Amino acid sequence: MNIENIEAFVYINHYGSFNKVADVLFLSQPTVTARIQSLERELDCRLFDRFGKQIHLTDKGKQFLPFAQQIVQTYQKGKHHLHAKSATPNELRIGCTVSVSNYLMPYLLMRLQERFADMRFKITTATTDELAAKLSSKELDLAIVRKLVNPAFQSYSFFEDPIRLYVYQDHPLAAAGRADICEIRHEKMIFFECGSLDWLRIHRVFESLEQPPNIVFQVDNSETAKKLVLLRAGICFLPGLCVQEEVEAGLLVPVNITETTGIALQTNLITLHDVHTEFAESLLEWGADVLH
Repeated sequence: MNIENIEAFVYINHYGSFNKVADVLFLSQPTVTARIQSLERELDCRLFDRFGKQIHLTDKGKQFLPFAQQIVQTYQKGKHHLHAKSATPNELRIGCTVSVSNYLMPYLLMRLQERFADMRFKITTATTDELAAKLSSKELDLAIVRKLVNPAFQSYSFFEDPIRLYVYQDHPLAAAGRADICEIRHEKMIFFECGSLDWLRIHRVFESLEQPPNIVFQVDNSETAKKLVLLRAGICFLPGLCVQEEVEAGLLVPVNITETTGIALQTNLITLHDVHTEFAESLLEWGADVLH
């Protein structure tokens, strides 16, 4: 029985999509389909029912799933154990997203260097998908990414970064400190897009209005968005980490919007299973200190 076929089965159940699994495994969609068909022939049963674009496990598929998951996990652990180094490596390769690199990584690196004085640290900044691919190919030892669920990785919840509305000092909303969505519908808005589901939740809040928000600038970089607010070009929903210094200096003021309370960017630390756990635990501990 081919381990790659079983892996494809586990991933499809997890992601609910042949196309998504093809992207994750860097394969074509027909290749993923062929792997499932081959596994179904070997097991002599159908594993998935297809209803349009929806796929669901059959009863046989549900019975086989826990065994398949255990096979994949055992195989991955065994492979990693064979290639694991017996001693602490001299270089730790850390991947992180742009926001973590800009606002958090310098502090984490200083703490790491204090404890692991003989280590060299190499930082790679990229998107979550790119970092996951590099970790899979062992180009990285660990990565700090947007929330990611992938059975190939050991995933730790690293921190939540609340998304709030920020206005420049002396803005009429600054004194009140809170508002509802209707009160800002005529304001000039700067929209920072980072492509995560958390930002889609911000969009959905505005869908309840009779007219769309007055978006004058739409950018994909938090620094650009922040500087536009500082220049009084508009107001913007931003993650708290990127505006911490400006808020402390009184240059930007957070405004609580009732309808967006609780929305936050989720960030995880990911490693290959049972690899570099000492460094991961240190980063988790120190990350909590830095963020609080």
